[in-house]
Amino acid sequence: MNAVSFLSIPAGIAPDQEALVSEGVRLTYAETWARVRRLAGELARLGVGRGTRVAALNVNSHRYVEAYYATALLGGVFIPLNYRAKPPELEHMLATGRPRVVFVGERYLDLVESVRSKPPVLIAFDRPARGYPGYEELLAGAAEHDEEAEVEDDDVAILMYTSGTTALPKGVMLTHQDFTAYVTANVELADGTPRGAALLCVPLYHIAGATNMMTTLWTGRRLVLVPQFDPRGWLEVVERERITHAFLVPTMLKRLLDEPDLERRDLSSLEILSYGGAAMPFPVIRRAIERFPKNVGFVNAFGQTETTSTLTILGPDDHRLEGTPGEVEKRTKRLTSIGRPLPDVEVQIVGDDGTVLPAGEVGELCVRTPRVMKGYAGGESPLVRDGWLPTRDMGWVDEDGYLYIAGRKDDMIIRGGENIAPAEVEATLQSHPAVEEAAVIGVPDLEWGQRVAAFVVVRPGASLTGEALGDFCRQRLASFKKPEVIRFVAELPKNPMGKILRRDLRAQLGTA
Repeated sequence: MNAVSFLSIPAGIAPDQEALVSEGVRLTYAETWARVRRLAGELARLGVGRGTRVAALNVNSHRYVEAYYATALLGGVFIPLNYRAKPPELEHMLATGRPRVVFVGERYLDLVESVRSKPPVLIAFDRPARGYPGYEELLAGAAEHDEEAEVEDDDVAILMYTSGTTALPKGVMLTHQDFTAYVTANVELADGTPRGAALLCVPLYHIAGATNMMTTLWTGRRLVLVPQFDPRGWLEVVERERITHAFLVPTMLKRLLDEPDLERRDLSSLEILSYGGAAMPFPVIRRAIERFPKNVGFVNAFGQTETTSTLTILGPDDHRLEGTPGEVEKRTKRLTSIGRPLPDVEVQIVGDDGTVLPAGEVGELCVRTPRVMKGYAGGESPLVRDGWLPTRDMGWVDEDGYLYIAGRKDDMIIRGGENIAPAEVEATLQSHPAVEEAAVIGVPDLEWGQRVAAFVVVRPGASLTGEALGDFCRQRLASFKKPEVIRFVAELPKNPMGKILRRDLRAQLGTA
């Protein structure tokens, strides 16, 4: 099934329902579909067809969504580019992605012009600029393209580059079948009845943004896009648009909790608040449960670009800290988990020798699902036996089937032959009432191989010494796991999705 069906089919079922809201523009499903067909007509004139690559470099907008679906209608490959990329990263993405057409926001024209791998055709997303044609002007004079390209299930629909926290980003090839399997299994098709409104503030170059776009439109929900996240603006949009569904990364949720007028906002429409993209600090989700209205159901969605988004879910019931003291204690502990696998996902925890480990033992998380990527652009897929994908995440599973992440495989600390999971030490540090956030890395040591070093952000208004925090950890961790180096910092370095940049922390200690 061509992924353009996620828009074309709902447009046929509910043409008059609102589909897109973006910066003052409001479009119905029928209007959106008509604009997509006109843009496809113009792209076809520019030589875009099955397999042709089309890229976009801009913040979220209705035009960005239209560009994706117009490319899919023609059977092309869409490449959402990271607008926070540095010139070498953009150079790499354009050189390996090889797009024929690139839609560019005005603020990013300098960046595109600074690199060598310029595309044959460049279109200004906002308005004509520097001799480049403008999006709306092209759309106004274009004829509608009505013929949907026939595609194979394993044709690539999106070439999505990973966030690249340790190296140049990798191009993940995701097929029409990958998205079809994800979308149709997780949401119901539109039926003409109101389905609420979803607020999308995570960038569309991230897998969570792309799949939220697809699932929202497929189910007949109104998609409200904001260019970039701003906590006060986010709250205003939830109130004004009566948002029912939203997705945030942990950093965004923390910034919302820091808003002094959070409780004074009308969030009564909000039904589901999903989060993911990076590890959620326990104090942040605990504060969110306490401060958001009781009608809000929290969902932790854990996944990867390589698996077409979500693999496991920790659902609303797991976030409700109600019941007997024993039930509250168990649910509180589970807030540090990533939940249980979705129905189309199989999970194994595997040791270094390839054996499947029992509950409670830490190993590498391996998954098998019909929506694993086709592979990396220019390279082989890291699939191993029988379609199992090693995620590079270390973790363990409890007796009830809940999964816990112990850290990235490359981030594991080995001290004197003992394996130390950074996530365990970070969870202990973050349980201190004066600690806002913490990150743990291993630093070289001649005697032990590595030592444990911690970077700690103290909560506003609190005070804490390294000695006091060390004593706190000594009472709760095995002696070899206790941080031997504690450095207090104003903030932790993170990528746009909130993942901690441990290479930057190592550089601060001179060990990068």
